[in-house]
Formats: sequence, C-alpha cells, structure tokens
Amino acid sequence: MKKILIALFFLPLCIFSQNYVDILKIGYSETFNNDFEGTNKSTQVNSFEAGLTIPIVINKDYAFITGFDFSKNNLQLFPDSLQTNLYSTILKVGLASTYSKKWSSTLILLPKIASDYKNISSDDFYVGGLALFKYQKNENLKYRFGIYGSTEAFGFFTTPILGWYYLSPNTKFEMDVSLPIAADINYKLGKTTLGVDYYGIGRSFALHGENQPNEYVDLSSLEFASYIQYNAFENSILLRGKFGYSSNNYEVYADGDSIDLGVSAFTFGDDRKQLNPDLSGGFFLKVEAIYRFQLAKKKQSFPKKQTL
Repeated sequence: MKKILIALFFLPLCIFSQNYVDILKIGYSETFNNDFEGTNKSTQVNSFEAGLTIPIVINKDYAFITGFDFSKNNLQLFPDSLQTNLYSTILKVGLASTYSKKWSSTLILLPKIASDYKNISSDDFYVGGLALFKYQKNENLKYRFGIYGSTEAFGFFTTPILGWYYLSPNTKFEMDVSLPIAADINYKLGKTTLGVDYYGIGRSFALHGENQPNEYVDLSSLEFASYIQYNAFENSILLRGKFGYSSNNYEVYADGDSIDLGVSAFTFGDDRKQLNPDLSGGFFLKVEAIYRFQLAKKKQSFPKKQTL
C-alpha cells in the first residue's frame, strides 16, 4: 500500500525539559474542504482536544506523573456517509527522575481506549509507552532522545525521538523540537508571542457498525501552522490562535487487516485493502487555551537539582 504512517500522537511529556509544565490544555479546530479523491465530495473535520498533566513531587529527585488526554474528531469517512465521531482517551502514569545536574528521564505508561465509543470492548483498548532521556548541555540548551511504542488496531508501531529545547538568554526566543513528532519555534514580544509549529499525528480507532463487519480507522496527519499567542497572568494563562495546513487522512480498513510493523515513517508487511477514498489535506483554524505552571519560580527556594 502507498500509505505510510508518518508520526504519532505525541503527548506533552517533554514539558519536563523546560522551566514550566503545561498543566491543562484545551483546543478546538476546524479543517475545511477535505476532498475525497476521485469524487466531487468533501468533508469538514472538527476536532476537540483536552489534556491534563499533574506532576506530584515525591522528593528532590523524583516526581510521579499522572493525567489524561482526550480527543474527539467528527467527519464523514465515506463520501455519502453520515458524520462519525472518533474518540480517544489516554491515561498517563509515569515517573520523572533526576540523576545528576546533567541527566534526567521521563518514563510513561500510556493505556488508551480509542474508537467510536459504541459497544466498547477489549478491542478498543490499546497500550503504549514512552521512555525519554534528557541531557542538560548548558543553562539554555537541553537535548532529549528516547523511544515511543504502542499497539494499534493495525498492529505495533514504534518510533525513535530526537530533539532539543533551547531558550535564549533573554528568554524571548524558544525552540522546542522532538523529531519526527513535533516542533515549536517562537519569539516573545511582551504579552504577545509569535510562532510556528509542526505536529505529526498517527493513531487508530475501532469502528462498531450495526449489522456490518467491524472496521477501524487509521489516521495519519501532518499539521503545519503559524500562531499568535496572548500571555496573561504572568505567562500562566496562554490564549493561542492558529492558522495552518493539515494533511488529514482517515483510512478505513476491515478489522484484522493489519501490518507486520510500523517504524517511524516506514511500514513493513502492509498489504491492506483500503475501503474508503483518500482524503486530501486542507487549511485549518484552531484556538487553544493553556494553563502553564512556571517551574522557574521555584528555583529561589529549592536547589537546581530538584527542578523537573
């Protein structure tokens, strides 16, 4: 099959490489005129996302991480079908560890339920995990590398993660990069921040139709956007408006039609038969609201080693 799984749904776990934690994040987006290839039909994709991340400090070297991520996508999967809701709920359970002034890590277990949430069963349950290690090069630069893996409706998927976090000495210019999954480059102008970002997403959803065989959706998308952000209450509340292009593709397959292995941008043993037409990409608008807790404020009271 020509289809290649490009990336994955990357949870905001790299937050522990910065001097802040995004505790709560809510977003809503609309993608316009996604055309079904080979037809004169199109669909509009509406998406809602909410994420909660709570780090609980155990001692100066360890913090327990918990929270969840929820998403809902609404669209037509076939040119003349009704709208379908695709849901995903991910539980986050893990540990952030500090080994020295240079080295730290984040290990997370990521079980999830992803489907149309009709007649939920064990077939809708998947398990993933992330291991991320960080090296503090200097006060302004930190490298990160790790690996992500997850069971999906189409089989097992894994990808390496390579990236870095850089904050300029004047704290205005910021780069937060985790390839091949996400990148965010921005510049702060007082209470306003201008930025560009990239986000690769890949996940699956089980479908349970009435009086028809079970199927699943294999979603792959790349999102490129520019944004403007208003920083309120000493950068604790962030309000962001985004405009960009998304290569949404929601491919439908019969239940049990799977691949041997997915590794980053490559699939092995993929001879699946796609049941619906490909979707073209489209422009999108998105609004986001973020509650950000500034870890840097704690440095005056605790030794540097205690920060996440």
